[in-house]
Amino acid sequence: MHSLGILLSGRGSNFVAIADSIDAGRIADARVAVVISNRAGAPGLATAGQRGLDALVISSKGKPREEHDREVVAALKQHNVDLVCLAGYMRLLSPWFVKQFPRRILNIHPSLLPAFPGLEAQEQAFAYGVKVSGCTVHFVDEELDHGAIIVQKTVPVLDSDDEHTLAARILEQEHIAYTEAINIVLGETFEIAGRRLKSSQKAEVRMQK
Repeated sequence: MHSLGILLSGRGSNFVAIADSIDAGRIADARVAVVISNRAGAPGLATAGQRGLDALVISSKGKPREEHDREVVAALKQHNVDLVCLAGYMRLLSPWFVKQFPRRILNIHPSLLPAFPGLEAQEQAFAYGVKVSGCTVHFVDEELDHGAIIVQKTVPVLDSDDEHTLAARILEQEHIAYTEAINIVLGETFEIAGRRLKSSQKAEVRMQK
């Protein structure tokens, strides 16, 4: 049984999508072991509590980044977490944090990386006038929105869209993409060559069976 740790700072809609996928069997042999927020008022914490999950506040206010990260990592390890999923976590993880969970920290970003990294990606895409946007699930490394890409979903930008309708349609695809990415990582059905993530021989053997 894989134990997931969810980090969030807000409402955590991707956390809910992950939890729903586990409950529905779309993510097998996994459970949400703990939900952690750096903000006490994060609505995602209340949602976790309503679902009977362990929910912790580890405030980041006024703390050096690595000091806060060490507190979060201690809580994750106390709950035996083997996969960390960022779900709207508004903190850049320190290199030390990343090293504690090599290729075991996932993030989702509402653009087709490397386009429009950082905050308000949907608004950036809409303002730039792109015809196709989407979302990306990637491994977390020491740089912002940079690690190897696991799953991407495309979303056409319609003439009738504004940044809000575009963001809502991208969010729908985020929920699908995160489940797919978690299954890939937990199934260990991938290899990474440079920045390219490819299906491994293990995956090919499973498909043949």
